[in-house]
Amino acid sequence: MTQSVPIYFVDDARLQSEHRDSAAWQAASGFKAKPGTYCLIPGSLIPGSDGALAKVLVGQPETLDTWALGSLSRSLPPQTYRLADTFSAAEATQLCLGWQLGQYQFRRYKQEAPEPLPTLALPETVDRAYLTAATEATYLVRDLINTPTSDLGTPELEAAARNLAAAHQAEIAVTVGTDLLSDNYPMIYAVGKANIHPPRLIDLRWGEPGAPKVTLVGKGVCFDSGGLNMKSATGMKLMKKDMGGAAQVLGLAKLIMQMTLPVRLRLLIPAVENSVSGEAMRPLDVLTSRKGTTVEVGNTDAEGRLVLADALWEASSEQPDLLIDCATLTGAARIAVGTELPAFFCSDDAIAAALKQAGNQLDDPLWQLPLYQPYRAMLDSTVADINNVSNASYGGAITAALFLKEFTQPDLTWIHLDFMAYNLRSQPGRPEGGEAMGMRALFELIRQRFAQP
Repeated sequence: MTQSVPIYFVDDARLQSEHRDSAAWQAASGFKAKPGTYCLIPGSLIPGSDGALAKVLVGQPETLDTWALGSLSRSLPPQTYRLADTFSAAEATQLCLGWQLGQYQFRRYKQEAPEPLPTLALPETVDRAYLTAATEATYLVRDLINTPTSDLGTPELEAAARNLAAAHQAEIAVTVGTDLLSDNYPMIYAVGKANIHPPRLIDLRWGEPGAPKVTLVGKGVCFDSGGLNMKSATGMKLMKKDMGGAAQVLGLAKLIMQMTLPVRLRLLIPAVENSVSGEAMRPLDVLTSRKGTTVEVGNTDAEGRLVLADALWEASSEQPDLLIDCATLTGAARIAVGTELPAFFCSDDAIAAALKQAGNQLDDPLWQLPLYQPYRAMLDSTVADINNVSNASYGGAITAALFLKEFTQPDLTWIHLDFMAYNLRSQPGRPEGGEAMGMRALFELIRQRFAQP
C-alpha cells in the first residue's frame, strides 16, 4: 500500500531547523518558503526513503486561511497526501475545504477525459459532515451558474429544485405561467411572459413546523437580455449567471438540510427569462405588485427587483425569524466593492455585525452598505406608487435595496445580498466561473443563531 506524502508548511526558521536535509535541493529549485510557493522533495535525498516523493514543503502564508491549499490540490502529482502539521478542528476543516474547492472542474461539455487529481487524506479532527456538505453545496452553485441557458432555463431550474427536494424529503410546489396571475404574482408573470418557457415561482419547504422560520429568496433570472431596454453585447455576455441568486439559495438550502439545522426552511425562487417579444413589458408600463403597490417600469433591465418584490412580499407574510434574499442585482454594487466581494444590506445592526464576522472567520467575506432612507425619494414616480429605478445616476445598489425594502414587512430581520456570483479570474480554490459568494457565511450565521445553545 502506497503511503501518503506529508505536506509541511514552512518558513525560513523551519527550513533551517527541520528540513536541512534537502537544503541543496531547495536552493537548486529556487524555493525560499514564500507564501504561495511549494517544493517537491524527492525521496532520494532522504535517508531511509524508498526513492519516491518524500514530502512537500509549502511556503507558510501570513494567515493560514481556507485557500492555503487551494492551488496545490490541482498542481501536485496525482498521489495521496496528508497534512504533517497539527491543526485545530476548525483549521483542518478549512484547509481541507479549500483543497476540495480547488479541485472543482466544470466538464459537462468537455470530451477529453479529465487528468487525475491528487487526493488528501483527511485528518481525524476534520468536521467531515460539514466538509462534505459545504463542498457539495458549492459545487451545486457553481454547476448551475456555469451551465448555459440553452440547458438551464426555467424548466431546468425547477428540475434542480425538485431534485434537491427529493433528496432531502422536502415539500415543493411550483406555480407556472398564467397561474401566477390567478395566484397574485403579477410582476413575476410580467417579467417572464415574453419567453417561450413560462415564468414560475418555486416554493420549497423543509423542517419541523414549530422550528424557527428561515426563508430564502433567490433571483432566478435564467437569462437577462435587458428586455426592450436591451443590453449591449458586452453587458449580455455573462447573463447566464443572472440566476446566481437562485443557485446560491439552492446551495444554502442544501447545506442547511444536509446539516439538519433545527429550522423551518422555506425557499422561494421566482424563475424567469427577461426576453424580447411582442409580449414583453415596455418602459413606463405600470405593474401592480402582489402587495398592491403600483410600480412604474423605468427600465425593463431592472427586472430582478420586480420578481423579487412579489416573492419577498409572500415570504414576509409568514413573519419568518430571518429573511434572506440573494441576487445578482446591480452593477452599482460591483462598482462599489468590486466583483469578488458581495455587498449586503441588513435591517438589524447586530445581525449585520454577526454576518460580517462569520464571513471573515470563514474566508467568505461580505461588506455592508447602508439602507440610506433619504435616497428613497429617488424612486418616486409621478404616475405610480414607486419606480423600479432611481432618477439619479449614483447609489444604484442602495436604491435597489430600498426598492426591495418596500416589499418586506416592517420589523422583520432581513438580509439582502447583491453579488457577482462569478469569478472573473482564477484564484486558489476559486476557479474562473460561477461561484458561491457569502453562502458559507450565511450558513454560519443561521447555525449560530438557531442551532447553538
